[in-house]
Amino acid sequence: MHRHGAPRRTAAGPGRTTPRPVPRGAAPLLAAGLLLGVPLLGGCTSASGGDPEPAPTSPASPSSSGGTSTTAASAPATAPPRQPPAELTEGQVNAAVARIDGYAQNALAKTGVPGLALAVVYKDKVIHAKGLGVRQLGKPEAVDPDTVFQLASVSKPIASTVVAGVVGQKVVEWDDPVTAHDPGFALADPWVSGHVTIADLFAHRSGLPDHAGDLLEDLGYQRDYILQHLREHQLAPFRASYAYTNYGLTEAAAAVAKAKGVAWEDLAADVLYKPLGMNSTSSLRSAYDSAANKATPHVRDAAGWQVSTTENPDPQAPAGGVSSTVQDLGRWMRLQLADGTFEGKQIVDPAGLNETRLPQTVSSPTTAPAGRTGFYGLGWNVSYDPEGRLRLNHSGAFSLGAATVVTLLPSEQLGIVVLTNGQPSGVPEAVAEEFFDLAQYGHETVDWLGFMGKVVPAAAQSPASPTDYATPPAGAAPAKPDSAYLGTYGNDYFGPMTVSSGDGGGLVMSLGPDNLRFPLQHYDGDVFSFRTRGENAAGLSGVTFAVGADGKAATVVVEQFDHDGLGTFTRS
Repeated sequence: MHRHGAPRRTAAGPGRTTPRPVPRGAAPLLAAGLLLGVPLLGGCTSASGGDPEPAPTSPASPSSSGGTSTTAASAPATAPPRQPPAELTEGQVNAAVARIDGYAQNALAKTGVPGLALAVVYKDKVIHAKGLGVRQLGKPEAVDPDTVFQLASVSKPIASTVVAGVVGQKVVEWDDPVTAHDPGFALADPWVSGHVTIADLFAHRSGLPDHAGDLLEDLGYQRDYILQHLREHQLAPFRASYAYTNYGLTEAAAAVAKAKGVAWEDLAADVLYKPLGMNSTSSLRSAYDSAANKATPHVRDAAGWQVSTTENPDPQAPAGGVSSTVQDLGRWMRLQLADGTFEGKQIVDPAGLNETRLPQTVSSPTTAPAGRTGFYGLGWNVSYDPEGRLRLNHSGAFSLGAATVVTLLPSEQLGIVVLTNGQPSGVPEAVAEEFFDLAQYGHETVDWLGFMGKVVPAAAQSPASPTDYATPPAGAAPAKPDSAYLGTYGNDYFGPMTVSSGDGGGLVMSLGPDNLRFPLQHYDGDVFSFRTRGENAAGLSGVTFAVGADGKAATVVVEQFDHDGLGTFTRS
């Protein structure tokens, strides 16, 4: 197994680093965004494992009066004490609300995203809720505030709210070892297995690699199998590294549910959804599927926007499986901004909730003098705005057709949620940032739609495999006879793989509990390619057979599955 983060040989040839998959459920705190003090896309690393394409240069930080801040070079030798920011007035907030629908409508027109819903909470009231666009292209039904959307990784701060409620019931503590409630859970290091806590997994600091387990979900494996196989991943330094893991967080939530003796989906409903009257909210995909008023996912290809179908996120429900409406989420934001109180009743313990808002780990160290360090709390991106105020944020993204964001400014009792039914394009993030600009300054400080429209799609791009070409390279060596490759190969993580003859000739690779079939296309010598599928699809990816002296392949390396050195299959 290769050391986490080290360059690896790929299935397509030596000396190339393995492409990372398209992020599932959410996307990263990008360095470009942090230059602006804006936490982008939920907190996972970029698809390439590094920074996106260069972003526009950061503007000077706006002052509370709407101007720009004084530079260090021109500052007086003894600067006066910084004054706390003036509280936003009701007039400022109302003025921003009056303009945000027009901005959102323009964003839909410019990008083609089919539909959007947003809600604004201020001083314990939902002061605005609006639907724009259509639920599905080609059909007339309009989005309204009661349209159900898939939330993707906006599910994470909802999950941490649920756990905070259970912490308040004195059933668990954030610092409980996970094995205290789920004794069968283990990671690769026995010491880490016994010490990793609920908070460690919610803060993505367990040492698990980025998006560990997501590819198993793409193959059709269910939650129990995926959680049991997290132990196959080599760990980065415990509590000294950050890597966004849907299934690490899911394990922590599942352990809390076991402590209560119920399924997670029921726990979320009992602790949060029912007490708040979130009647259109669920952690089950079946609820979204059966909703009469729901937003259909869409993706964009060369022909434009098309109706799509997202994968079933039930296996990672705490991390990415919630569906809801902006009306319901307005209730949840009210509870957040009122420290766990809703309509005069304490629903969630404020101390347990406050833990979720503290910086737990550095998610994105600053990379520029004007940059800002990014932090992750417990299910939240935690940052501080140019005025020094606490800012909570999370985005969600399904590459197969959903993009969402929620941002709270607790000191102002102000928050916005924006939901869309299109693949990540920067629209929800742009709308949210525009709203806070309008409230604070009365005008836009950055071309948010242009900025987010560059960095958000860039974060979702996966580098192309060397095998991702329609035809083999010039001078390609011929393949050996099919008999050299046919057979069954084992893998402790991904399970068995069978290579068989296709109905129309050629080779077919079959994997997963449902034996998903992937036709193989010859590339060069013993290297083939297959078209990846699912949320983490990344075009064509390489499959390299190592053929021995007996004329039979002894091992197969699948490039798409080898990000963490787990992609080698051995002939049974």
